[in-house]
Amino acid sequence: MNAILTVAGKEFRDGLRNRWIVAITVIFAVLAIGLAYFGAAAAGRVGFTSLSTTIVSLASLAVFIIPLIALMLAYDGVVGEDENGTLLLLMTYPLSRWQILLGKMAGHGAIMAFSTLLGFGSAAIIMGLFADSTSWGDLISAFSLFIVSAILLGWVFIAFAYIISTLVTEKSKAAGMALIVWFLFVLVFDLGLLGLLVGTQGDVNAELFPYLLLLNPTDIFRLVNISYFASEKITGLMAIAQHVQFSTITLLLGMLVWLSSSIGLALLFFNRRSL
Repeated sequence: MNAILTVAGKEFRDGLRNRWIVAITVIFAVLAIGLAYFGAAAAGRVGFTSLSTTIVSLASLAVFIIPLIALMLAYDGVVGEDENGTLLLLMTYPLSRWQILLGKMAGHGAIMAFSTLLGFGSAAIIMGLFADSTSWGDLISAFSLFIVSAILLGWVFIAFAYIISTLVTEKSKAAGMALIVWFLFVLVFDLGLLGLLVGTQGDVNAELFPYLLLLNPTDIFRLVNISYFASEKITGLMAIAQHVQFSTITLLLGMLVWLSSSIGLALLFFNRRSL
């Protein structure tokens, strides 16, 4: 455990030195505060909107931003070290491969968690201070769930980044594959499900179809935060899933399954990687 923490600490310090933590925190804070204050601009007014509208809008936008940031943060975690020649140096230390990989993943995960907590947490504090219609209890409850689910989503895509990084031999290929993974999970998957609905004219098993959303961690993230506000008007694929009423615990467990299986694959591929 000490070896893993040592490697994780080194990655976290690198994140501080490379300004990753500052950049991600600022992006998340500006995103959350901007949506909270200007979310009703289309209706001709500005000011803090309702908590439910803010969280649902934030989840809909964060699902594009968080996976991309996580992938760009960690896509070169292994292949970058290999190209620079530092991976072989790490292997000369009394560290096993799994300790190196878990340590690096933990370091990048800590960067993502710290930035998410600080960025979105600061937005929650500002809303609590200046939004008269929102109680601190509701604010803490809603934003806590949102931040936890956002951290889990970031960790899942960090694990995806390490799977990519252990499979390729060049950073340029890793970057390209990371963008493809982002494109597939964030855009193509939902478009494919919508195409299935349109192509079959809605003649799909209504009870089975919502469970297909569990095959995508980004959809699970949206379901976690949308299900918290069941009264909010939802359209598209999320509206279909609302009829199933997945519990929050079930959805969070689904995220953990994605995370653990992705970490397992990354460890498997790294153990098979030739140096």
